[in-house]
Amino acid sequence: MNMILKKINRYVVALLFAVLLTGCKVPEKVAYFQDTDANTIVELAAVKQITVQPGDKLSIVVKSKDPAISDLFNLPVYTTRVGMGGSAVSKEVNYTANAGANAESVVSYTVDAKGDIDFPVLGMLHIAGMTRGELSGYIKGELMGRNLVKDPTVIVDFLSSGVDVLGDVKTPGRYDINKDKLTILEAISLAGDLNITGQRENVKVIRQENGALHTYKVDLTNARSLASSPAYYLQQGDVIYVEPNPMQKRSTTVNGNNALSVGFWISVASLLTSVVTTLAVFINK
Repeated sequence: MNMILKKINRYVVALLFAVLLTGCKVPEKVAYFQDTDANTIVELAAVKQITVQPGDKLSIVVKSKDPAISDLFNLPVYTTRVGMGGSAVSKEVNYTANAGANAESVVSYTVDAKGDIDFPVLGMLHIAGMTRGELSGYIKGELMGRNLVKDPTVIVDFLSSGVDVLGDVKTPGRYDINKDKLTILEAISLAGDLNITGQRENVKVIRQENGALHTYKVDLTNARSLASSPAYYLQQGDVIYVEPNPMQKRSTTVNGNNALSVGFWISVASLLTSVVTTLAVFINK
């Protein structure tokens, strides 16, 4: 009977050794840009900057040498003074162009469904499809062309634009766009990069365009394919989803371990040892 137990033990050890050897195999499709080397030049797609879209919230601030004149073109912020009661308000113009810690005090323009905003003195302006620079230049031109302000400086910032990074990345979440253009590589970097189990050749970008959802497949292992993708430059509202590889999906356990983790196989070995020991006790009785 002891011979039988010894054979069982040998089979268990052999099985664990074989599985561990399999787990030590170098994973494929992990490195980015596998089709390039130090001397490779890859042509990028045409740069696509973030543009104003219906529903966006914008901060637009006009400055000039004469604050009394520029104040006419800035929305006022009404705040209740502490200890003055709810009816007493003070009027102050907030010149902060980006939404920082005091974001609640930044007055924003919401672009309507037609792509318009109602701007002080100038009235309704159609701004959909403009970049930040184009919108700043447009308003500056209107102010100077109508002889309203001689030396205006117009500061434009997006207040509600961002992308969502989901799936098998280190820190999934929503990330604000604080620049005129954002690439998928930059967004993934903000999310802490893909986990080792994330599928680099099958990253999906979901984008709402013309009333429909479009899904683009991005292959991070192929620089040429990535650079020419319509999803290389992101737009506000884009959702990036990184799918875990098949082994990760199959092997995930209740306690969070998986078939490639040391903890998982220590647990398996402990369980098998307990089973063999129990069998030995009953057989020897």
